[in-house]
Amino acid sequence: MVSARSRRRVLVVGRFLLIGVFVVFAAFPFAWMGITAFKQNSDLYNPEHNPFWFHEPPTLAHLQYAFTKTQFGRWVVNTGLVGLGVVVVTLLLTVPAAYSLARLLGRWGERASIAIFLVYLVPPTLLFIPMSLVVTTLRLQNTLWSLIVVYPTITVPLCTWLLAGFLRGLPRELEESAMVDGCTRLGALARVLLPLAVPGIVTVVIFSFTLSAQEFVYAASFVTATAQKTVSVGVPADMVRGDIFDWGPLMASAFLASVPVAALYYLVIERFVSSFTLSGAFR
Repeated sequence: MVSARSRRRVLVVGRFLLIGVFVVFAAFPFAWMGITAFKQNSDLYNPEHNPFWFHEPPTLAHLQYAFTKTQFGRWVVNTGLVGLGVVVVTLLLTVPAAYSLARLLGRWGERASIAIFLVYLVPPTLLFIPMSLVVTTLRLQNTLWSLIVVYPTITVPLCTWLLAGFLRGLPRELEESAMVDGCTRLGALARVLLPLAVPGIVTVVIFSFTLSAQEFVYAASFVTATAQKTVSVGVPADMVRGDIFDWGPLMASAFLASVPVAALYYLVIERFVSSFTLSGAFR
């Protein structure tokens, strides 16, 4: 008969095996990008060479190509500016909307939350023509402002629904106590509730920035000038010529473009986890 200690060991080993499989599956694209980005073309396109290993010394030629032969640096700056603008607009619209939903009592609160979430499920392609009219009317063609105006139509519905869930989990007594101590409702929201809702705010920031960095349809349609493109459009537009793919520069650019997003996750993950634990203590 298997002892309890043996069963625990089997469970621990099985758990770590599952985690290991997940880590390998998640890290494989980044490892593949890193290997390809630093391979010489003679090594990269040789079918006799192991694609997972360097048979020739690594090279920085692909990275150099991205910065000298294309406007990759400008695209990165454009992507960052668009992401920052979308995050600011999303937060300005999401926080008051989420707070209103969280404090809306009864069945209407739930219905309103579901209705807002359903807006997020509308495919962007259905909104393409209305958004085109908005961009044209505001004369924002070929500007980064067109993306900053359009992207919140995607981010705000889901982020409002998510943040409302976080705020709904915080007791009303917290803001009522703050108002008894002299705070206004807005002051109670800013000083008491929002610090406790940091996990939700971080989620909003990450989702908004990531979507802005990887969205393609609107970015390719509303911005056609090379100097105004974002990374998601500029890289395939300049490094794919017909059916010819420059895999080295493509992977180098994709690898570099993933670094800011990874850095953002790294900077906020510790605060996210600690704040999430603190917020969960009130539920």
